[in-house]
Amino acid sequence: MMKRVLVISVALLFGLQAGFAMAAATGNPDTGPGCGLGKLAWQNYPHQKTIGVQVLEATTNGTFWSTTFGISSGTSGCTNDGQFWTEQKVNAFAALNFDNLAQDMAQGQGEHLSSLATLMGIPADQQPAFFAMTQERYAFFVKTGESSPTAMVKALNDAVATQPKLAKVSLKK
Repeated sequence: MMKRVLVISVALLFGLQAGFAMAAATGNPDTGPGCGLGKLAWQNYPHQKTIGVQVLEATTNGTFWSTTFGISSGTSGCTNDGQFWTEQKVNAFAALNFDNLAQDMAQGQGEHLSSLATLMGIPADQQPAFFAMTQERYAFFVKTGESSPTAMVKALNDAVATQPKLAKVSLKK
């Protein structure tokens, strides 16, 4: 019997706390955890300021890490007041696709290499020269066991700067 009373008391206490939190939220102009997939998924729910909706938004964002992505890319209802500089975009892409980039560089072509060239700001008409250069210097750019995505990008930037056709490309926009 004592156990049952304790469980009911704890449930009542948490219920009251949630009720007070919801009441306090009605005076708060903020309508939730900001932006991200959770905000988009629950944006049409009629009671945005209730704790339940805000918990669902935050849980969805936390589950899918969409807020971080949204802020850095300026999507999912997030604003990107600063810029994610070209160099950081290239480094992030290289880090996520390092193995595929290495394969494409060895072949002198491929989707990942083409995407990297585009992120680096290399015009489409200059990309074949870039692809040929990456294939020629593959061993330099991708040193087995020694190379990191950041080191590869730095080596690519240095190599692009020495190529007459590609030297006009500025990676620090």
